[in-house]
Amino acid sequence: MKERTATIASRVGLHARPAAIFVEAAAELPVDVTISMQGEPAEDALDASSILSLMGLGAAHGDVVVLRAEGDGADEALETLVQILETDHDA
Repeated sequence: MKERTATIASRVGLHARPAAIFVEAAAELPVDVTISMQGEPAEDALDASSILSLMGLGAAHGDVVVLRAEGDGADEALETLVQILETDHDA
């Protein structure tokens, strides 16, 4: 399983517009991706393509999250999602 961390750049965290952009991208990927707050057990990770899961995560500006994916294309998928999370979509 591949794993990457990302720091939330959007000033409002993963809410509204940033969450919608992230979920749309995650849903289009060829692999399943999970997301969790850094320090949480991997088994508590949530579906990254679910807007409800993402909003429930409660990730704020500056928080670090962990993305995990497995299978062909996992590295590329994680890189795409890290770039989204590390961009301030509220600017």
